[in-house]
Amino acid sequence: MSDFSPGQRWISDGEAELGLGTVLNCDARSVTILFSASQETRTYNTRQAPLTRVMFGSGDRVVSADGWQMIVDDSQMSDDLITYVGEDHQGQRRELPETKLADTMQFDQARDRLLTGQVDRNDWFDLRFRTLHHHQRIEQHSALGFAGPRIDLIPHQLYIADEVARRHAPRVLLADEVGLGKTIEAGLILHRLLVAGRVERALILVPDSLTHQWLVELLRRFSLNVSLLDEQQSEAHGSDNPFESAQLILASQGWLFANAHRQAQAQASHFDLLIVDEAHHLDWSNEGSGPGYQCVEQLAANIPGLLLLTATPEQMGIESHFARLRLLDPERYHDIARFKDEERHYSAVAGAIDALDALPANIEAREHIEAVADDRDSQALLATLCNPEASTEQQDAARAQLRDALLDRHGTGRVMFRNSRRHVGGFPERRLHLNALALPPAYRRILRRLERDDDYLDELLIETGMDHPDVLIYPDAAYRELSDDPLNSEPWFHIDPRVTWLLEKLSDDSETGFANDKVLVIAHHRETAEGLAEGLRVLGGYQAPVFHEGLSLVERDRAAAAFADEEDGCQVLVCSEIGSEGRNFQFCRHLVMFDMPQHPDQLEQRIGRLDRIGQRHAIEMHVPTFTGSPGERLLRWYHEGMDAFSAPHSIGSDLFDAFGDALADALLDDTMLDEIISETREMFIAKLAERDAGRNRLLELNACRPARAQQVIEAVRELDDDTALPRYVERALDIFGVDSQEIGNGLLHLQPGQHMLDGLPGLVKGEEGFSATYDRHQALARDDVQRLSWEHPLLREMMGRILDGTMGNTALALLGHPAIPGGRLMAELVFRTHCPAPKTLHLNRFLPPTAVRVLLDESGANLTGKISFTGLGKNLQKVNKSLARDLIKNRHDQLREMLTQGENEADRELPSIVEAAEARMRTQLDAELARLTALAEHNPSVRNEELDALKNERQALSDAIENTRLRLDAVRVIITVDPNA
Repeated sequence: MSDFSPGQRWISDGEAELGLGTVLNCDARSVTILFSASQETRTYNTRQAPLTRVMFGSGDRVVSADGWQMIVDDSQMSDDLITYVGEDHQGQRRELPETKLADTMQFDQARDRLLTGQVDRNDWFDLRFRTLHHHQRIEQHSALGFAGPRIDLIPHQLYIADEVARRHAPRVLLADEVGLGKTIEAGLILHRLLVAGRVERALILVPDSLTHQWLVELLRRFSLNVSLLDEQQSEAHGSDNPFESAQLILASQGWLFANAHRQAQAQASHFDLLIVDEAHHLDWSNEGSGPGYQCVEQLAANIPGLLLLTATPEQMGIESHFARLRLLDPERYHDIARFKDEERHYSAVAGAIDALDALPANIEAREHIEAVADDRDSQALLATLCNPEASTEQQDAARAQLRDALLDRHGTGRVMFRNSRRHVGGFPERRLHLNALALPPAYRRILRRLERDDDYLDELLIETGMDHPDVLIYPDAAYRELSDDPLNSEPWFHIDPRVTWLLEKLSDDSETGFANDKVLVIAHHRETAEGLAEGLRVLGGYQAPVFHEGLSLVERDRAAAAFADEEDGCQVLVCSEIGSEGRNFQFCRHLVMFDMPQHPDQLEQRIGRLDRIGQRHAIEMHVPTFTGSPGERLLRWYHEGMDAFSAPHSIGSDLFDAFGDALADALLDDTMLDEIISETREMFIAKLAERDAGRNRLLELNACRPARAQQVIEAVRELDDDTALPRYVERALDIFGVDSQEIGNGLLHLQPGQHMLDGLPGLVKGEEGFSATYDRHQALARDDVQRLSWEHPLLREMMGRILDGTMGNTALALLGHPAIPGGRLMAELVFRTHCPAPKTLHLNRFLPPTAVRVLLDESGANLTGKISFTGLGKNLQKVNKSLARDLIKNRHDQLREMLTQGENEADRELPSIVEAAEARMRTQLDAELARLTALAEHNPSVRNEELDALKNERQALSDAIENTRLRLDAVRVIITVDPNA
C-alpha cells in the first residue's frame, strides 16, 4: 500500500531514530508525518517519500500507547487503517488499532530483510558494527565538537568554548583583545552545539567588510557551509522567506539593519543561535537606540542563544558596555545606575583575588579578603588558608577554591569573557623597520602643487575619481588614474623606488635581508598588488602569486598554498588589503607594508596575519616611506600617537573616530600633525588606564582557568592520536567507492572511484577530489589540505548513512573450522539501544546508540563471551547472494527461533546499560545544578531560566533513559562448512 491516510503509521527510511510516525494530513502532492516520540514533524513529497508503512504480521509483538503488549494473530483493514487482533500477555483476546500503537515502536528492518533473503556483503556488516562501536565512543567523548576543527590547541579559546557550550541556550559576550581568536571561539561554540544537536539553525550578522573573513573561517576551520545572504540572493527566493533557505545564514549587518522587510523575515524565521560580530557598533542610550541595536534586540528576544563579539567592550563608554549586556539579559541589566554601583565594587574583588597570594602571612591581605568573601563557605576556605597547622597542600587547595569562588561571584564574569595578550602570553616581539626613500619626480610634482595650490586637491579628486585622503596616501594609485598625462606614460612600478627597494631586499642574504625567508607584502589596492607582482617578475624575475578580492576562493587557496610550501613554494606573496582578512601566515616573519592603511583596525589586521599565537619568530615589519609625504605623516600618527606597531591595544578605532577627520586635513601640514599626535597620545594613555582597571583584571582571571583548559586540550589530543581512525577510514572509503592514494609527507589524495556512492561531501564524480591529512599541524600549515577526523563532514556523512540506513544490516557467511562440524547454523545478532528524544537534550553524551552483540548456535548456546567479533570475522568466507537466499529460505523456522532467543539474551544486558547512563547523567547534571543554585545566591547573572532549564533537562533525560529499549540493528547468518571438503 502506497496511499496515505490520516492515522496511518509510517517510519522514515533515512531517520529511523525518529520513531513511529503518524500521518497528520495529506493531499495529492505532500504528506505530513508527526513523530511524537522525538517531537519532530516532517513533510514529504508523496511521489518520493522515503517512508515505509508499518504493517505487522502473525507472530509479531506490538505495543500499545497505554503500555500493554500483544502477539498478533490477524489483522483487519477498514478505511485504509489497520486493526490488529491477537492475545495480550494474560491470554485475553484484544484488538489494537494502528492509531493506538506506541510511538516508541520501531519497524525491525534487519529482521524483515533477512527473512525475505535480502543480504549484504560481509565487509558491510563488519563496517556497520565498527561504526556503531566508534559512534558510541565518540558521542560520549568530552572533546566532541572540538577535535575536528582546524585550529591550534590554545588554552583560553578551548576553555571559553567548553564553558559556554555546556550551558543551556548560552548568552555571552566574547571580548578578547584583537588577535586572540574571538571568531575561532564563536566557531568552536557553534560547531560543538551543532555536532551535539543542541543547535540546528544559526544566524550570523557581521559588518560588510568581514563577511568574506567569516565565510572563509567557518568553511576552512570548521567545515561549516554557510549561506551568504544579501538582497540579490533574497530576491532569488521570490515570495519565500530567504532566511529559511539554509541551516546557517551569514548576513551583512549593513544590509539587514537598513531593510525593515528583511528584518521582519529574519524575526519570523526560527533560529537557535544568533552571533553578532563587532557588537560595539550597535548604538544605544537611555534616550534611544539605533536601527542596528533595535534589530538585534528584537532578534535576541526570540532566539534562545546569543553570542556578541567585540574587542572593545567598554572603550565606547560604560553606557555602551551596559547596552551590550542588556541584549544578553534585559531582566538582569535593566538599570544602568545600579550597574555602575556594581562596577565600583569589582576593583575590591580584584584586589582580594590578588591578595590571596600574600596569605597566610599578610594580615592586611586577610582583612581585605574578609570584606569581600562574606559568605560561610568562603570564610571557611579563608580560615583553612590562614591556619598555621594546615599543610601546604591544604592551603594551596583552599586558595584555589577561594579564587574560583570570588571569580564566580563577579557579576559579569559569567556572561563576559575577555582575555588580553599580557594575560595569555606566548606572543612574539614586534620590530618596526622604517626605510626612508626619496619621492620620485612624478609623485613629487603632484605633492608640490598640492602644497602651493589649495584648490588643486579638489581638482585632483575630480580628475582621478579618488576619495580624500586616498589620493594623498597612495601616490601610485593617483599616478595610474592620471595615465593620460604624457609624463605618466611609463608603468608606475618602473618609477617607484619602493619596488627597487623590495627587489634589493629579496636578494639580500645579510641579516637585514629577505634572501632566505618568506615575505608577505600587503598593499591597499588590488591594482597596486597586481602591478607590484608584475614589477617583481619583469624587473627581478620573481614569480610572486597575487592574493586579492577579484580571485575565486579556489584561486586564493592556490596562491596561499604556493606561498606556504616550504620546499618548492614562492618566496613572496603580494596581497591587497583583503589579504589581511581571513588568512593567517604565521609561518612567515617578514611583513612588508607597501603603504599605510587609513584605519588602525586595518593596520592591526595586517600585522595580525603574522602575529598569532604559535608564531615562533619576532615579527619583522618593514615600511618603505617617502620622506615628507602624507604617507609618512600617517605613519607618524600611528607610531607616535598610539604605539600601533608595538602591540595591539583595541583603542585604535576610538582614536580614529576622534581624530580621523582632523588627521586627513593634517597630512600636508606638519604643525597641525604635531598637535594631533600630542592629543592622540594623551587620549591613548587615558584609554589604557581605563582598560587596566580592576574590573578588567577580574575578567582576565575568569576568562581562562588553566587546569580546566588543560583537561580539554588533553581530551582533544586523545582523539587526535586515535589509532582506530585511519583503519576505519580506510575500510569506509573502500566500501563507499572512494579511491585513496598516499602522496607522501603524510598526505592522502581522495577522489571519486568508478562506483562511488553519490552525495559524499567534497567528492563529486568527474572532479579531482581533495588532499587530506590526519596531522593537525600539517593541516594548519596548508589551507589546501583538509584534516580528517571523526568530525570531518565526509566521516560524519558515511557514518550517518550506515547508522540511519539499512547498509550492512544483514549478511550471510560460511565458517570453515576443523573443530566445528559442517552444516551447523549460527546467528550473530547486533542489537542497538533505541531512545527517541528531542535532539536538544543531547542524550548521546550519556546514552548514545549502544551495541549489544549476541552470538548463538542452533542448539541455543550463547557463544558471545567465547568468540569475539574480530576473531570470528577472520575465519569467515563470503558466499554469493543467490546461494545465501536459498540457505536462509531453508532455515526460516530455525532463524525465527534464534532471533527470538537473541532478543531475550540481549534484554538481559539492557538494565545495566540504562543504570550506567542514568548514573552518568546524574553525576554531571546534579553537580552542575548544585553549583549554579549556590552561585545564584551571590551572582545575579545566573538566570532563573537557566536553573529551570537545567532541572527540566535533567527530568527529561531521566524519562528518556528510562524508556530505552533494544531493537535488532543487524544480523549475520553463519553456516559452518567442512574446511577439507
